[in-house]
Amino acid sequence: MFEELKACKLCPRGCGVNRLEGQRGFCGAGDKVKLARAALHHWEEPCLSGERGSGAVFFSYCTLGCVYCQNYEISKEGKGKEVDYKALATIFLNLQEQGAHNINLVTPTHYVPQIKEALYLAKDKGLRLPIVYNTSGYETKETLSMLRGLIDIYLPDFKYFKAEYANKYSHAPHYVSFVKEAIEEMLNQVGKPCFDAEGLMLKGVIVRHLLLPGLLFDSKKIVTYLYTTYGSSLYMSLMNQYTPLKNVEKYKELNRPLNPVHYDFIIEYALELGVEKGFIQEGETALESFIPPFNEEGI
Repeated sequence: MFEELKACKLCPRGCGVNRLEGQRGFCGAGDKVKLARAALHHWEEPCLSGERGSGAVFFSYCTLGCVYCQNYEISKEGKGKEVDYKALATIFLNLQEQGAHNINLVTPTHYVPQIKEALYLAKDKGLRLPIVYNTSGYETKETLSMLRGLIDIYLPDFKYFKAEYANKYSHAPHYVSFVKEAIEEMLNQVGKPCFDAEGLMLKGVIVRHLLLPGLLFDSKKIVTYLYTTYGSSLYMSLMNQYTPLKNVEKYKELNRPLNPVHYDFIIEYALELGVEKGFIQEGETALESFIPPFNEEGI
């Protein structure tokens, strides 16, 4: 089982390490799934959080290396608890019992083989919720194809349009080409957006873009690309919640809040372009209080 871990190439880095024998690649993940939190989450897009919350499962480690990561405790430091795929299936079922609207897999790429088996097992035991694949967008088509028929909603980031920024801030020089191919594969799998009578998403793709200080024109290119390429086939989620934490102190251009004028500009630009299916953020979103406690709740 989990033959893919013998020479791991689950993400675009293609490290090729044997995780079954204790080797670790760029992401730092081993042969077992490591989780930091599994609980109802109310801070996703309204069509995902609903009234009761999204059943968010936060996976430790990450295939990217974003210098501004708000979840660095788990993405870089690896905070969390190890579980096997059977325990993961039980966690999914527990979230369903708690009233979650969906199962939200947060940064799951490096654990796809284990997640796949956990979903099969959970579905056999009565899991009936939509499954959300919440990712940085740094994916390969091959890994995503392993999930065909298991994922209902794809929630990828589109972080940068210019390779220079992807390399400097996420140590991923080929990010742009991979995220474009990933979004195409995601749409091929789940199709156009579909909602229930209460406005909760059942199927579809929502592409998130977090605006970063000083990168307004890069954001503009992302919005343009998504709309001219896919039109109303997907939703855009434009986010202003960037929070400059201590880990960006040496990046002076990022060590400041987002200019609210820039966020207003990108919203107006999207509307003028013709974007109708999207989400925006209002109010005080750039606060550390929006970062959940990674205290192994629900594991």
